[in-house]
Order: sequence, then C-alpha cells, then structure tokens
Amino acid sequence: MAYQGYADYFEEPVIISVAPTGGMHGKEANPNLPEQPEEIAADVRNCEKAGASIVHVHARDEDGEPTKDVAKFQELRDIIEERCDDIIVNFTTGGGNDREGRIRPVLETEPTPDLATIDLGPLNTRGDTVAMNTRVQNEEYARRMNDHDVKPELEVFGPGHLTEVHHLVEEGLIEEPYWTTLILGMQTGTIPRPRNLLNLVDNLPEGAEWQCMAIGRHQLPLTTMAMTLGGHVRVGMEDNVYYRRGELVESNAQLVERTADIANRLERPIATPEEAREILNL
Repeated sequence: MAYQGYADYFEEPVIISVAPTGGMHGKEANPNLPEQPEEIAADVRNCEKAGASIVHVHARDEDGEPTKDVAKFQELRDIIEERCDDIIVNFTTGGGNDREGRIRPVLETEPTPDLATIDLGPLNTRGDTVAMNTRVQNEEYARRMNDHDVKPELEVFGPGHLTEVHHLVEEGLIEEPYWTTLILGMQTGTIPRPRNLLNLVDNLPEGAEWQCMAIGRHQLPLTTMAMTLGGHVRVGMEDNVYYRRGELVESNAQLVERTADIANRLERPIATPEEAREILNL
C-alpha cells in the first residue's frame, strides 16, 4: 500500500527516541558514550528535557561490556525512573543467540518496560558472527511480551524482515499500532539510500506507526527525511558517535536537541511522553 502518513504531517507529533548506549562500540569509539547507570540516567534526563519521549536501553557490566544480567537492567530501570519525569522505557532483546537470556530482562524487571524490541530476522554482524532471529523466536517473544503487558517494537533491518511484520499481524500476535523501526546502514541490512527508506515505508502494513534509525553519517539526513514523511525518529550514540564529520558528539542530548530543532523548523510538533503513549496506545 502507498504510505498515507504524510497527510497528517502537520498534525501528528513526532516521537523522538534516543538510544544512548548500545551493545557494540563503547568509550573507545567516543569517550562521551555513557556506559554505567549513573551516567546513562544523567544523559537520558537531559535527552528528555530536549524532547526525547522514549529511551532504548542496553546494559553494560562494570567493565563496560554488554550484559543481559537482569539485575543490571533493573538498576537502569530504577534510576531512569528516579531521574526522569515520564520517559517511556524500551528494553533491547538484541545481541547474541541465547533466546531465553535475551528476553529475561523484559519479563523479570519490576515494573516491566513499556516497550521491548524484536529483531525480526537474521543479520551478519562481525566476522563469522550471525544473529539468528527466527520466525519461531519472533512469535514466542511477541506472545510473552503480550502476556507481560509489554508492547513489541519490531526492528526491520532489511526489506525481507517486513514479511515478518505482516506475519505477526496476520497471526494476531501484535496489536495496532504496530510500532516498527526501519533501520538503514547496519551491517548486511538495508543500504542507506533515500529511495530505500521510501520502499520500506510503502511496504508497511496498514495500522503501523514507524520510526527511522540510520547508522553513522546517514543518521541526520535519513531521520530528517523520515520527519518530512510524517514518521518518527531514533537518534543516539548507539547508532552514531559523531555530530558532524571529524567532530565527536558531546552527549546524546546534543543529538536530540538537533533533531528537535529540525522538527521545529519543519513545523512538526514534538511528542511529549504522554502524547507518545497515546500515539502508541501504551
């Protein structure tokens, strides 16, 4: 179906998500990237003030290495809730091939997160490493998230992953609006070109709400394009550690501030957390 969202361009607020940490590069890529709970929460608080209504959470251990330890996610959940006003919390299930270990933080923290990701298909990552995300896993994660009142965020790394979005819709495993992240420029995912973003958007199921994320130097132009299409956006140092060529970003809030400024210039209202909850039916 052709995308109809542009008709609501000036009416629907744009949701800004921030992904402050990620699970791959760390301070070796940018010393300003927050890894520990205190520095993550401080950065997220500033992001919320700048206009972010969703935070995408990865946890690190004391050495800065990615972890799926439920206690670490609980610590992050608690401190973000303590420091922020009302930002929506979104847990990752990405990273590794331990199916049960990846979803445990989503199901076992108190309270559970508002959102959690489902990586919809396989993806080459580094060297001989492949992230195996099967249809059976997608169905299982969707069912278990629904049972715990967590809304899935559907991560589309390549065009073929849209087939899995439609499958989950057809099986009745997700509810409208289908919150979908269109990802460009990551490993063997979608090549980051404007025409490819348009193609992804045009193949979404009716009833989807979508955001765009793009890697590195593609973050700025493609998220700006997404806002002109009436979509939502994700920024942050998980996806891009530079503010401009040769200049490392000082904080995640700096990226959110720039995105909010662009939204204002495009005359897109910026969603508060309360408005984002309404848009996503949380």
